Amino acid sequence: MKVIGTVGLPGSGKGEAASVARDAGVPVVTMGDVIRSECRERGLEPAEHHGEIATALREEEGPAAIAERSLPLVEVELESSDVVLVDGLRSEHELDRFREAFGEAFVLVSVEAPFEVRAERLSDRGRDDSDVDREALRDREERELGFGMGEVMDRADVVVDNTDSLERFRERIRALLEEDRSEKGSDTGDADGGEAGVETEAEGRT
Repeated sequence: MKVIGTVGLPGSGKGEAASVARDAGVPVVTMGDVIRSECRERGLEPAEHHGEIATALREEEGPAAIAERSLPLVEVELESSDVVLVDGLRSEHELDRFREAFGEAFVLVSVEAPFEVRAERLSDRGRDDSDVDREALRDREERELGFGMGEVMDRADVVVDNTDSLERFRERIRALLEEDRSEKGSDTGDADGGEAGVETEAEGRT
């Protein structure tokens, strides 16, 4: 059994990692879906009230509320799959809850890229690449970091530097999904024996 959690700022590539997992037949539990579902339960539009409801759930049910609501979904998927990917951790409370639930079977992957790279990617999705949008992105990041995302990234078992080509990134994620991670944090190398942009926690933070 292996549960892979992902963390990363907007545009880093978490969504693409989830797509790679689905293509490989690995179930994906998206923590944002929990919030979107709660928005609909409250008669609110998710696109407009996502952040508001995320905050409300944490205030009403505790700081690990989103993780608590996600755990049953993960456990259902583990009944038929040896590997499950959990998309979108944001706080240390969530990380601690998953590690409490799954122990050494839980591996946290931080997907990272510089701000300008991420902003350009988001622009390529059809967003206007203007100073206003970049400022909005910075505001969104500040909100995410306010939940404690930076601390979660610092505690990752594996760091994936997503600054290479899309195909190379997909290769790295596929390798992590297939890897027998009996020793957490080990490197994933290229086919030719070089680095594949996947670093251990210690290497990624020096």
